[in-house]
Amino acid sequence: MKKLINAPDAVVDEALAGMVAAHGDLLRVIEPNVVVRADAPRQGKVGIISGGGSGHEPMHGGFVGMGMLDAACPGAVFTSPVPDQMLAATKAVDGGAGVLHIVKNYTGDIMNFELAAELAQAEGIKVASVVIADDVAVQDSLYTAGRRGVGGTVLAEKVVGAAAEEGQDLAAVTALCQRVQDNVRSMGMALTSCTVPAAGKPTFEIGDDEMEVGVGIHGEPGRERRKLAGADEITEALLTPILDDLPFSSGDRVLAFVNGMGGTPLIELYVVYNKVAQLCAARGLTIERNLIGSYITSLEMAGCSITILKLDDEMTRLWDAPVNTPALRWGA
Repeated sequence: MKKLINAPDAVVDEALAGMVAAHGDLLRVIEPNVVVRADAPRQGKVGIISGGGSGHEPMHGGFVGMGMLDAACPGAVFTSPVPDQMLAATKAVDGGAGVLHIVKNYTGDIMNFELAAELAQAEGIKVASVVIADDVAVQDSLYTAGRRGVGGTVLAEKVVGAAAEEGQDLAAVTALCQRVQDNVRSMGMALTSCTVPAAGKPTFEIGDDEMEVGVGIHGEPGRERRKLAGADEITEALLTPILDDLPFSSGDRVLAFVNGMGGTPLIELYVVYNKVAQLCAARGLTIERNLIGSYITSLEMAGCSITILKLDDEMTRLWDAPVNTPALRWGA
């Protein structure tokens, strides 16, 4: 194992310290390992929080800031955060208007966020939650009952964060988040495995001439292991199930998100996006907005995921709204 770390059990703490050193104008870290927006809580504003295991950077801590998340709870690498973190985050961002938990559909995340919500409500904080479950690859996986929450989470955090920023109430932002969930689908693939620092060895073995189609962000198995193919064939294998699932219809306006899994050069992501654009056009879909880059990763895994969100006027407006976080920034 070759990694730029000091000790496996110190990776998360030292990374968070580095985030504060780099982005202290945007965020702070409070105990127990909660990334909080620098100016939180803001009175009268709905707080938006999310969280999950570390190793998926910049998700979620990199999305804390104006126009997106108010707090994020990073667990150990590929391990759910604990209820104490989620409760501390909820209390830290509560400005009296309530708090929305955006939860990826992983069993540990679900249980711990539910417990934290109960504890927060017992202290008089209004809490709502929406579960993101957008991965079309498998119905159930090693870590979930139902579909996994993947790239759609990033899009939900941006859209809902903008709505909260402009003063929408808890019921409105919750309904909006559910609308994003209902209209977003994703699927990913891997060319290589990744190595969790504490394990010191690859999460799974894959041949030099193989790829895993439908892989999860923790290296969970996908739909199938198949022989390596060209980028266009891979893109079609990912995008076709996405477009068939919702289903998307000719004339729809969409946001296309091509995401790197941590070890994929940007040049390759643009090759994938080129085919995504062609396939969407062939289906009569108009790509009104796009996002290309590594935003929800799996350590150093090589591969990509594709996420398609069916847009409406409100989602498009909120996507365009100013955002100022370490990993996503425009208009601010």
